[in-house]
Amino acid sequence: MKKGYEKPDVSVDVVLLTLSEEGLLVALHERRQQPCRGALALPGGYIHTNEDGSLEDAVYRMLREKTQLEPRYIEQLQTFAGPGRDPRGWSVAISYVALVPLESLTGAESGVFGLYPVDRLPALAFDHAEQIRAAVLRVRNKSSYSTLPCWLLPEKFTLTQLQHTYEAVFGETVTRATFRSRLGIKVGDVQPGEAVDDAGVLIATDDYQLGNQRPARLFRVDQLGLFKRAGW
Repeated sequence: MKKGYEKPDVSVDVVLLTLSEEGLLVALHERRQQPCRGALALPGGYIHTNEDGSLEDAVYRMLREKTQLEPRYIEQLQTFAGPGRDPRGWSVAISYVALVPLESLTGAESGVFGLYPVDRLPALAFDHAEQIRAAVLRVRNKSSYSTLPCWLLPEKFTLTQLQHTYEAVFGETVTRATFRSRLGIKVGDVQPGEAVDDAGVLIATDDYQLGNQRPARLFRVDQLGLFKRAGW
């Protein structure tokens, strides 16, 4: 006779990271129900087996329902599981990390999020502080050899904005020449539609950022690229 086992609850959580002058920030909301009512937490929810065709479907559905966001960059981070992470009992949370431009988060549904520095976290519900630490470590490690920080920017950005983004992620200021060397960025003019970097993912557009100084060309990125030179 087949022995029955109680199945654990399975959910998805998302670490939404963004960037401001303060550095890396994480989006948190206040829980409105028990357990941990009133505590700060990551956006998350149970998998709906009757409508979610995959884990990614569950993530995007949950984000649409709770935050009205659909991040351009998201990846699975880690599975967190055990009998002690939730007072309701044995549970499994598949954690994801998403990179979102600040404008997207501040433009989300009013009152959904508060933004908090990742290195100075308040008390959080469940194991969400552990999830955030794992996400920040992943982003900083991966940024050292890839174009991952591009996804913290708007769809079109200048190379100066890109440099400031890398500097903020790593907490290090470098010269323009050093920055461009590390990313393999070419020096000189580039035509619209051409890549400006060795990885071939920083694509020049027809648009420019206008201001008091010389117009700066705007670039876009459509995929994650790896450095062909030494990492950051």
